[in-house]
Amino acid sequence: MEKFSEIVSAVDGFVWGPVMLILLVGTGIYMTIRLKFQTWFNLGYALRIIFSSDSRHTKRGTGDVSPFASLMTTLAATIGTGNIAGVATAMAAGGPGALVWMWISALFGLTTKFSECMLAVKYREKNEIGEMNGGPMFTMRNGFKNKKLGAALGFLFAFFVSFASFGIGDMTQSNSIASAVNTSFGVPHWITGAIVTVLTLAIIVGGIKSISKVSSVVVPAMALFYVIAGVICIVLNIKNVPYGIYQIFMMAFNPKAIGGGVVGTITVSVMNSIRFGVARGCFSNEAGMGSAAITAASATTDDAVRQGYINMTGTFFDTIVVCSITGLVIASSGVLGTADAAGKTLSAVPLTMAAFAATLGPIGSYLVSIGIVLFAFSTIIGWEYNGEKAVEYLIPNRKVIYAYRVVYSLFVFVGATQTLELIWNISDIMNALMSVPNLISLIALSNVVADEVKRFQPTIEREMALFKCGKPITVEDEE
Repeated sequence: MEKFSEIVSAVDGFVWGPVMLILLVGTGIYMTIRLKFQTWFNLGYALRIIFSSDSRHTKRGTGDVSPFASLMTTLAATIGTGNIAGVATAMAAGGPGALVWMWISALFGLTTKFSECMLAVKYREKNEIGEMNGGPMFTMRNGFKNKKLGAALGFLFAFFVSFASFGIGDMTQSNSIASAVNTSFGVPHWITGAIVTVLTLAIIVGGIKSISKVSSVVVPAMALFYVIAGVICIVLNIKNVPYGIYQIFMMAFNPKAIGGGVVGTITVSVMNSIRFGVARGCFSNEAGMGSAAITAASATTDDAVRQGYINMTGTFFDTIVVCSITGLVIASSGVLGTADAAGKTLSAVPLTMAAFAATLGPIGSYLVSIGIVLFAFSTIIGWEYNGEKAVEYLIPNRKVIYAYRVVYSLFVFVGATQTLELIWNISDIMNALMSVPNLISLIALSNVVADEVKRFQPTIEREMALFKCGKPITVEDEE
């Protein structure tokens, strides 16, 4: 068994290695150029419509939940422990410059996220109870001219997602919650596991409408809580911020300019900065993995392109906003490259906790623990919907769906009370493998994406003209 675990760990390291990162970022670069950078130019439009009151209603078009609720459910699944632990891991392994490469990967990830979500809405369909079914698996099955290839790729994607949901979206998150609560407040793992299990089942039993209602409240609240806490740390450390920003940019491109590329106990190289920055960035915002597209398909909208732009902002909020807060707090705190009492270089959650505590004292560690609990719990409920739709694609039976919800909730308890590194590595592999058919789909349907973007551009220009005149677009204007 130990040998098998080593093999799985080696495979995990390979699938999340340079080849996968090149595929993820490379697809984003290709799609950005293919769309003539329109996703970058239209980011302002996307942010305007997501903050408009119209995005919170279901008056425009068809779907299950509002565009805002769809985005919040997507963010519930993507904003997780990676925003706290992942950023710290990247900076500990690749230096402060890793943050720059996270930003760069996110810029191209905007286009990847837009493309997969737009296609998911375009090719979605209704199930037997009238709910929307969508995501890369339906895009492949309904969008590919070669139906056998589309069906095969769709099956593989759904298979990988269904397995990944139990690890990345479920057990690893509940384990993070239980560990954080135990470390900060001394609560036994099993008690935390039981509470989170009951809460999860109570929410997911109602399906997407219940999940989206909770996400629409929890996600904005938790993000605001964490951002405010981070901004307070940055303001209190304002005298160190300029040098921290200098380190971030210089060590992304020329580490030797600062102490020979050494920060505390960390020796930094450009390649390490790129590798860990891109890896953590892709893992955090999930652009290219296709998971966000599943939730995007549930949105009530009159145009797939409009919803694609709305869901694209998820990458902006996840990486450009939340991850940046974590990175700036760490860079300005002076704890990067320091070691703990055992002489081990601080990384992951302990590094983020140390950065907040350096400014706010012991309360800083508690704030990070609360952030982990909120972020991880939102990921649990957000990823359940992704896994559920993947299972429904494979086995379209309502009894199977209800059974999945119960089993998923039970695995929350398992994750909170057990150390299951083997299962986590297997699910991590599935998480990487689900990207492959999705990226193939994006490239194969790039002409469709480009045509849709071109078709919708006049609508954007007209709506932006109304915004500038102080006349927000409404359903009545469309009619």
